[in-house]
Amino acid sequence: MSVTILKNGILIDGNGGEPIVNAAIAFEGEKILFVGGEKDLPSFGGKVEFIDAEGGTILPGFIDTHVHMMLEYEPVEQRLSTPFSYNFYKAIDYMKNTINAGITSVRDCGGTDAGVKQAVEKGLIVGPRMQVSITALTTTGGHGDSWTASGQTVKLLLDEYPGMPNGICDGVESVRKTVREVLRAGADVVKVHSTGGVLSPTDHPEFTQFSIEELKVMVEEARFRRGIKVMAHAQGAEGIKNAIKAGIHSIEHGIYLDDECIELMLENGTFLVPTLLAPVSVLELAEKAGMPEWGVKKAREAIDAHKESMAKAYRAGVKIAMGTDAGVMAHGTNLRELALMTEIGMTPMEAIVATTKVAAECMGWEDKVGTLEEGKLADIVICKSNPLTDIRSLENQENIRVVIQGGKVLKQSQAAFQATV
Repeated sequence: MSVTILKNGILIDGNGGEPIVNAAIAFEGEKILFVGGEKDLPSFGGKVEFIDAEGGTILPGFIDTHVHMMLEYEPVEQRLSTPFSYNFYKAIDYMKNTINAGITSVRDCGGTDAGVKQAVEKGLIVGPRMQVSITALTTTGGHGDSWTASGQTVKLLLDEYPGMPNGICDGVESVRKTVREVLRAGADVVKVHSTGGVLSPTDHPEFTQFSIEELKVMVEEARFRRGIKVMAHAQGAEGIKNAIKAGIHSIEHGIYLDDECIELMLENGTFLVPTLLAPVSVLELAEKAGMPEWGVKKAREAIDAHKESMAKAYRAGVKIAMGTDAGVMAHGTNLRELALMTEIGMTPMEAIVATTKVAAECMGWEDKVGTLEEGKLADIVICKSNPLTDIRSLENQENIRVVIQGGKVLKQSQAAFQATV
């Protein structure tokens, strides 16, 4: 097996420290062997291959902790006219676009089953390394219940097929059973809707769903018995507090945070995944994607409160991991989230750390991804620009020249060359 050396670049290792100029990384197979200055590069015997960063920036593979790999929002008539199995073939492009954007790991927050994850792991298709939640738990009439006033259901995400149970449950014992069904289906993380949401027909982001007792049962079944974390779609303050008090690991969206929410998050070490891009995208795609008027109205109401909540949480020191809700917007546009994070006060470096080191910690993968360090997986991105001076440059996929996942080059522009000695 040959050693591959990346050199002639500026290194941002994901830890938040000063970048290293004239940096080099060496890896063999899937593991990193060396990270540092090119002058300190050790000699490796045998076959060595080189990738020239050409003065660009070398970064860890980016991580999006909130995606839906089986979804890209479409008008109702298009969803209703799409054959069931066709959705899986469309997801192949979604995953490829995600990789091409430099996202090498994701946490899927509903709608993707264990078979899709396995297809990536076995190399049948190219896609990000995944944690999957299978399906989200929701109350009758809550966010995730696709019932409409006509009495029909028009689902955003597929469920009720082998490997994808329905997540609607009410009462402690029903909740316990549904968590067990989700775990049986292969969930790496349990997802719950503890409040209403923007893209659901019969509720509002500030509506509270599930009692603390029901939420505690989810944590008990998942974390205490299987070591699995629970994440909560939580937008209204009361539902956020209930989730934190129940021991839930991360709050997704967090649109209407108050001071008590933030204090509880700090006390409990709860992660916050903002998804600032989600309501922005609902407004941007309203006409093209046929977003329902009630969804557009709720998104418009949420945007300013969302920014204010995130800014307050950031200033208080809450742990913030990058997530986008990709699927609401097109996959591959994920890194637009970073510029939005800088708009609430984060520096470009802090935004990068949020989508590398902190995101890995949120997923419990800090021992293998998130930072460029010896012994970790060789998940590496090379971009043409310096994102510390232009964070928006990461939004352009053409700027992402090389993407390496576990030592495998999945994207390489013609400008980057490999030489063997």
